[in-house]
Amino acid sequence: MAPVLRRRFRRPGPPTIDGMKAIVQERYGSSETLRLRDIDRPSPAAGEVLVRVRAAAVNARDWHIMRGDPMLARLAMPSDFGWTGPKRTVRGSDFAGVVEAVGPGVTTYAPGDEVYGDLREDDGAFAEYARVPLGNLARKPAGLTFAQAAAVPLAGTTALAALRDAGKVRPGQHVLVNGASGGVGTFAVQLAKVFGATVTGVCSTRNAELVAELGADHVVDYTREDFTRSGHRYDVLLDLVGNRSLRACRRALAADGRLVIAGGGVSGGGRPSLVGPMSLVIRANAARLRDKRIVPLSNVPPSPQSLATLREHLEAGEITPAVDRTFPLDRAAEAVRYLEIDHARAKVVITL
Repeated sequence: MAPVLRRRFRRPGPPTIDGMKAIVQERYGSSETLRLRDIDRPSPAAGEVLVRVRAAAVNARDWHIMRGDPMLARLAMPSDFGWTGPKRTVRGSDFAGVVEAVGPGVTTYAPGDEVYGDLREDDGAFAEYARVPLGNLARKPAGLTFAQAAAVPLAGTTALAALRDAGKVRPGQHVLVNGASGGVGTFAVQLAKVFGATVTGVCSTRNAELVAELGADHVVDYTREDFTRSGHRYDVLLDLVGNRSLRACRRALAADGRLVIAGGGVSGGGRPSLVGPMSLVIRANAARLRDKRIVPLSNVPPSPQSLATLREHLEAGEITPAVDRTFPLDRAAEAVRYLEIDHARAKVVITL
């Protein structure tokens, strides 16, 4: 299985007595807009639990919201984006931790339970405590550290939906994952193997060994070879990068294959783009009118069912999270910058 790559850094100080420490952002901008501050500790409402966060993963979603990028998303996704700043001031969606308190009517969890989940549009995971709706969490997989568990929800759920639901992967099929060393890609390679497929992973030279260790049967170094011109045909092509045109990707599909589009977000660390990765989704939806083999996957909501399915695979040892680096909460800005600018492989996690 994949190695867990990790560098540890100094932990932040103890929590405040009447509140909590959190990473707060009030306006769009670079990672320099993220500040560690003391804020009020939330209280769980009906149907919610309060989680003492032990780890929170960084996702591309976090820097997209941090920068307000793309500009079009500020109009198209009002639940996440405001016009001059994020709708919610505390960043972070993926988390793992311990239930601290439960809201009225909650009987499925109790204080002390270890959980993991994805806050998504509620955000707030880059903090010592997070208020979590019951529909956004599940019990933490046994045998995983909190850092490993936090790396799973958004990326694992996306990979599961892309292959099982959109790609409909079956045993014996040939699956290609473009972006195999990224957060979603590392799970996609492993899940495709669980589903019985022969897997080709596309990545850079420095990540080829990691992708092979994840279980890929073949590894394509995109700096040396264009998989769309190799002559190979795939039953399912999962594109998490968007660095090849739809026309080129279709060239690599089997006659009855499926091209699942579930990515395309890149950052140069500069000004927000106007459309960004949304252009790929728009073009994919338009192309699907002519070619039903194209399946755009723009948003996969969190669900306890998907988290439970992932937990089963994790506890069975069939998949395992690959963590590149961990950072303490007071270095969250550095963690986001590392993912956005330095092109981290696998997952980056903040520990508390």
